[in-house]
Amino acid sequence: MNVIARATLAMLLCGTCVAPAHAGPRPVIVTEDVTRFYDLYEATGGRPGVEQLDRYLAEGSRSLRAFAQARRVTGERIAQRLESEPEIYANARRCLAVLPAVERRLADALGRLSELYPTAAWPPVAIVVGRGRPVGMADASGATIGLEALCAADFMNPDPEDRFVYVVVHEYVHTRQALARAGLEPGDPDATVLRMSLLEGAAEFLTELVAGGVGNARHAEWTRGREREIEERFVADMHGTDLDPWMFNYQPGSDEPYDLGYWVGYRIVKAYFTNAPDKRAAVARILDMDDPEAFLRESGWEPGMVLSDTSAIK
Repeated sequence: MNVIARATLAMLLCGTCVAPAHAGPRPVIVTEDVTRFYDLYEATGGRPGVEQLDRYLAEGSRSLRAFAQARRVTGERIAQRLESEPEIYANARRCLAVLPAVERRLADALGRLSELYPTAAWPPVAIVVGRGRPVGMADASGATIGLEALCAADFMNPDPEDRFVYVVVHEYVHTRQALARAGLEPGDPDATVLRMSLLEGAAEFLTELVAGGVGNARHAEWTRGREREIEERFVADMHGTDLDPWMFNYQPGSDEPYDLGYWVGYRIVKAYFTNAPDKRAAVARILDMDDPEAFLRESGWEPGMVLSDTSAIK
């Protein structure tokens, strides 16, 4: 890895380099797998072999090994992506430069979340290099972000610093959600459109609340003036398990709206929070939510309702 990249990572890993903005938890960002990958990448002229990549995975951090197992990341699949889209890995290194600023903003955002939900213990986030997808995953032990996947995801937000902050906070929220602990995947009979939309929408809302923005900045423009139309369609589908019209439906190269379930879930959660007299209790209720139907009834949400700016914390 070149001198600039090493210096960037050294700054990132220095626990005393940046004073935390809050007395709350300071996020620990682990980047050792990125260092190892790009050392191998440069040593092989950008073309590491399958065996070398398998060794990179096998000798990686616990987070990388868990990520590889859960998301079918293998040396062969990384090599195939390097062959078909080498620019993803070449371009990803530019995102290293934003990581120190990302860490500072995460300290502020998670400190704010800790003030609202003081019983939380915040696990680490690991930055790794994978097969170009997925962008990230999370469980109770922490969040894992694919550097090359998130760096390439400028369709979500053109600003890489904002993109990293909002996506990492979104994934952190998943580490604390009761709905996430169920581990449901598309196709499970309990993975209804409503449940999955509230899972993702709650993470989007709380990210906006503490960090100032959402993971997908394009939902606002896609939905403006169409709120009632979209949400009435959602109501018709929300008890079913066909997620395709609502979730995980981005098509590379397409400018069509996608993941609108995230947006509807965000609106339901925002309605609940706006109506709640005790905002800290509302945050706990959002994170501890395990009955989507009950939460929907409590929220006061209805299709097309006008939602004001989120109320200030008191």
